[in-house]
Amino acid sequence: MFGVSDGLVSNMGLILGVAGADPAPAVVRLAGLAGLISGAISMGAGEYNSMRVQSELLQRELAVEATELRRRPDLETAELAGIYEQRGLTAADARRVAEAMMSDPETALETHAREELGIDPNQLGSPRDAAVSSFLAFSLGASVPLVPWFVAAGTVAIVASLVLGVIAAVVVGAVVARSTGRPIGRAILRQVLFTVIPAAVTFAIGRALGVG
Repeated sequence: MFGVSDGLVSNMGLILGVAGADPAPAVVRLAGLAGLISGAISMGAGEYNSMRVQSELLQRELAVEATELRRRPDLETAELAGIYEQRGLTAADARRVAEAMMSDPETALETHAREELGIDPNQLGSPRDAAVSSFLAFSLGASVPLVPWFVAAGTVAIVASLVLGVIAAVVVGAVVARSTGRPIGRAILRQVLFTVIPAAVTFAIGRALGVG
């Protein structure tokens, strides 16, 4: 939803900003397509890089932890037992559970990763999947205000872009509210304002500058 919102807000502002200057409809379509493609690629690349760096950092932490487990198993067992004691086990039970976890190298690494680092070694995230989902989400949002310019022009297309953008903003706000448990009216109003106000500003700037 956040990717859809980004695409909707940014491309609606771009399209209406260009449309405000009253150029030929083909110019608005070109600007909208350029905004959609460049924005989606930027979002996808940024998400890929972010997830990749995060994954590499977590893998490094796991490698350090694996080395410590090999070099100092007794100390690592004591650390794990201490964690279990803090969670309510007796010292004897905590030691027994920790020793059981340390008996298998893979289980030991997974347990320490969860308990000490707060990560799941099997769920570090996929940079490729994150990039694709961000690309598609941004493209979906960015296409909403662009569609009318393939079937209309001028004021009709401007109004249609605005109406579709508001409808999309209402849907995004409602989904976000349902996901977060926040009041739906407030979430919808916020999303609509975040969509309409930037578009109004860019439209006014385009109208003031004009194609000349």
